[in-house]
Amino acid sequence: MTQELGPLARKLSLSYYEDALPAHDKFHANRVRNLSVQLADEWDRTVDRGVLSAAAWLHDIGRPRERSGEIENHDEWATAEAEDLLTSEAVAADRIDTIKHCIRTHSIRSRSPEPELPEAKLLFDADKLEATGARGIVRLACIVGERSGRTGEKHAVIDNASVSGMATPDRPDITLLREWATERLDALYTSPGRRLGRSRLGFMDDFFARFDSEIGVRTEK
Repeated sequence: MTQELGPLARKLSLSYYEDALPAHDKFHANRVRNLSVQLADEWDRTVDRGVLSAAAWLHDIGRPRERSGEIENHDEWATAEAEDLLTSEAVAADRIDTIKHCIRTHSIRSRSPEPELPEAKLLFDADKLEATGARGIVRLACIVGERSGRTGEKHAVIDNASVSGMATPDRPDITLLREWATERLDALYTSPGRRLGRSRLGFMDDFFARFDSEIGVRTEK
């Protein structure tokens, strides 16, 4: 293999994102790549940045197939697909194994194994931080849309029942986004990830306070 691993993985991954929706598209993969490398630069651990970049580009290549029902688990599918792609490019076996571990452990789902290697922890944190801050709020709203489209029903309402006084027993309200973000921030592994998470959470607290105040501007009697 003569090409650097990160750019190679980018080239190999892009076609898989052609049918992706906004929350898990090539732009998400690029942001995760950039953020994971930033966190690596702030962490006092030895990190293979080529492996980290490659894992970031490849971690969600199975998302479109999972959304369409073609596969059940995008983590496991992407792990196997990445192995085939990288093996065909003569990438060293030990680096492929690390990339596979990163992809297999990047999800917050309960069935996912724990990330053990530095690269896997950085990928996990960068992916979860993508659900926080200003971009995170927009991205989480996109995920609500994705889930609504998949089920054929509205997944959540853009409101806050505790402020508006309107119960939504059939589906969650906007507080779901708070819960998703908090769950991800509580799960972070690295010290630079947690520092950034605290900063982004502060912005989200301010945003949701403003959101609630706008809902409560006027109520119908």
